[in-house]
Amino acid sequence: MKILLPLLAFTFLLPTPVYAQSAKAVEYMDNETQLESQWVESECSENDTSNAPLILVIPQWKGISAHEIGVAEDLGAKCNNVLVVDMYGKGIRPENTEEAAAQSSKYKNDPALALSRMNAALDFAKTKTDTTNISVLGYCFGGTMALNLARSGSDIERVVSFHGGLDTSMTEEMRGDITASVLVHHGDADPHVKEETVEEFLAEMRDHAPDWYFIRYADAVHAFTEPSAGNDPSTGVAYNEKADKRSWSATLDFLEENIGK
Repeated sequence: MKILLPLLAFTFLLPTPVYAQSAKAVEYMDNETQLESQWVESECSENDTSNAPLILVIPQWKGISAHEIGVAEDLGAKCNNVLVVDMYGKGIRPENTEEAAAQSSKYKNDPALALSRMNAALDFAKTKTDTTNISVLGYCFGGTMALNLARSGSDIERVVSFHGGLDTSMTEEMRGDITASVLVHHGDADPHVKEETVEEFLAEMRDHAPDWYFIRYADAVHAFTEPSAGNDPSTGVAYNEKADKRSWSATLDFLEENIGK
């Protein structure tokens, strides 16, 4: 199977993030790189949250924003511990599309580095919880990263990609057996993911993933869950309220299949 890694032309701008009070900055290391992620604790127990399901949220290419924090808050209210992952390093927060493209390309083109960052996040999160019930959600760039984590054979239960890139630059040596259940939300009109790439991804899932499903959303283009993406689909990047709500509802059902309410 031919595997390519195009640089997606993400062009939307995100607002300066204002984090909710229950999201707390947490710091840890990936080798010599200091990282600053955001931790949201389950709201369902005042005394012991260590057994709550763990969810990692990997942001879009501009890094942690109010959108991902909002997702984490919602999941925390639904009895999950959540880590919103810093992929780039403390203080590295792209302010425009050019900076975001430069940062995200480092990790798309160096999958070993990207896997190291995600595994550092997993290792840190495991120090705060003893659950083995772990899910990973990713948006755009983060969706690509989440899928790569599943491809690496990581010991996680489930992966969800929202309008992420579907191809990978991972070598065969980096791959393991996909054990996670995989859910992909894809905009049917997304011009940044070619139909050939979709077909190659589906073939990969049929050959290597034990449990997966792929949902296409009519008239949705790239970044359809991001209100800040604007409302002009002709740009290839736009919010789609129906696709956003439907994909979130399907995600909650997916997470609850084995976790329970």
